Amino acid sequence: MKNTMMRHLTIVLGMFFALNASAWERELIWPKGKMPDAQPHQIAAMTDEAGSEKFEADKHRVAYLEWYDAPQKETKNGGCMILISGGGYNSCCDVGLIKLWRETFTQLGFQCVNFVYRTPRPEGLPVYQTAWEDAQRAVRMVRDEAKKRGFDPEKIGAISMSAGSHLATLLATSSQTPAYAPIDKLDEVSCHINWAIINAPAYVTTDGEEGTPATRQGYGKDVRLSSIFKFDEKTCPISLHHGGNDEYTPNGSTLIYRELRKHHIPAELHLYPAKGHGAYGLERGIEFMRQMGFMGPLEPEVEIMKRYASDEARREMVTEDIWPEGKMPDAQDHQCKPYLEWHFPKELKTKAIQIIYSGGSYEGNETTGFEVAPARRYLNEQGMTVVTMKYRTPRPKNGLAKHTTAWQDLQRAIRIVRSKAASLGLDPNQIGIMGSSAGGHLTLMGVTSSMHQAYLPIDNIDRQPCNVQWGIGIYPAYVLTDGAEETNSGGGNEDDAVLVPEFSFDLKTSPMLFIHGDADGWAAMNSVKTWEKMRSMGIQSELHTLATRKHCFQNTASPGTGSYTYLDRIGEFLQYVIKKQ
Repeated sequence: MKNTMMRHLTIVLGMFFALNASAWERELIWPKGKMPDAQPHQIAAMTDEAGSEKFEADKHRVAYLEWYDAPQKETKNGGCMILISGGGYNSCCDVGLIKLWRETFTQLGFQCVNFVYRTPRPEGLPVYQTAWEDAQRAVRMVRDEAKKRGFDPEKIGAISMSAGSHLATLLATSSQTPAYAPIDKLDEVSCHINWAIINAPAYVTTDGEEGTPATRQGYGKDVRLSSIFKFDEKTCPISLHHGGNDEYTPNGSTLIYRELRKHHIPAELHLYPAKGHGAYGLERGIEFMRQMGFMGPLEPEVEIMKRYASDEARREMVTEDIWPEGKMPDAQDHQCKPYLEWHFPKELKTKAIQIIYSGGSYEGNETTGFEVAPARRYLNEQGMTVVTMKYRTPRPKNGLAKHTTAWQDLQRAIRIVRSKAASLGLDPNQIGIMGSSAGGHLTLMGVTSSMHQAYLPIDNIDRQPCNVQWGIGIYPAYVLTDGAEETNSGGGNEDDAVLVPEFSFDLKTSPMLFIHGDADGWAAMNSVKTWEKMRSMGIQSELHTLATRKHCFQNTASPGTGSYTYLDRIGEFLQYVIKKQ
């Protein structure tokens, strides 16, 4: 599909680096005199080059692609990664990130190409307009050269930062909207991309779409996702990464994620507590690409119970009842007896305590299955004391809400653990809770509503507070009003699907980690909307959704995917929330 006329100029630059001497090829994307909306103040150059004393602006007016060395033959996977810097549409400044991405993805077998667009912002046009024109033309050129450079024209991804992520979001969602009038035969080539890893997208909410930080941090009934993103039929899977304290609001990423879900497009969302504007979680993006098959076939899935089968890291286990004989509130004959199991590590490395329990639709629960035992063993290996809980199920009768007796058990369990912690050499003020599915709903009860009394006090233990310092919700169920009893009928994507009223979000609400399958029938929006609520309260939580994964994503998982490594997200989150001792 080559244009018979000269459509671009190729400049071969000898660029020698200490670690990798290479001849990288620069390719101008516009023919001479054909660049739309040319403006005399704009250049196309990374800031390291533009800042050189020898830089000549008139030689750098045209946007270009910089083709890097092809990957080694034995690692080559037939894909291409387009690297897109940020810089507020005023420069292309992410020199370090471009280098990191080039090295990382080349090693993984991708052909890498740096896309350098025109900056600073155009005059009299939207801040992104000339960059968008450049971007669509650049993707066409990349696709047109796929055969020549040895990659599949339908295996083109992009990774980006900040304003570059605004641009990548346009490429990912709006390729069917032309940014410029065609100038030659190359413009007959499609400009869609096949996936994107989007870091800290700027200007995507209406309170910042003119090119400023989000003036209201993405909140307000009148604040929406910018209408420039069309989510057309060529919209591709996206992995979104955002810091919770970014002035270019992370709510922009949650809104993009919600639209992708509405369009049934696989996606991931990774939100990092207390992080500002930056690129985080590159490995999560790689796991996303692996899960989606962009890096080749997945390895066979492995059962987590086989991976974490040993209690070798445990010193001893001690079991105790939650309630004294005859003192259990709302006792019902059809329910199981609740109890706690203390699992002490051989080598204690932290005084913090993690309480863990399973799901089971409030119809059953266990302490030895895949939702509990692997996490307990993992944390024992990390030197942490774990308490596993068996709470009362099946659901209570006599008109009580499905979670009532389990919530009573949880409040009592936290008080017992707190009352005994000091005597065991542990910290009564560093206690966290973790549950999956219905257990995730129960965790939200414990995290958000500890000032709400679940039962009348029965002894001195009930003088202990039952608030916790953190919570971990693994695919929490029954969180939104469109799925309060069963699966989320609407996926939780619409505005009328709101958090259920039993969550008080009181003044002792603590930070949480959420991990949720994107394809879960108990929708990932359960976790996302709770994260949004907590952020609105000033509570910095962490969230990871996993593309294509359903309920119980961790039961079996393929190596190198987020479902396989999810326990490490728990370990990292605990490092964030546990106070140093």
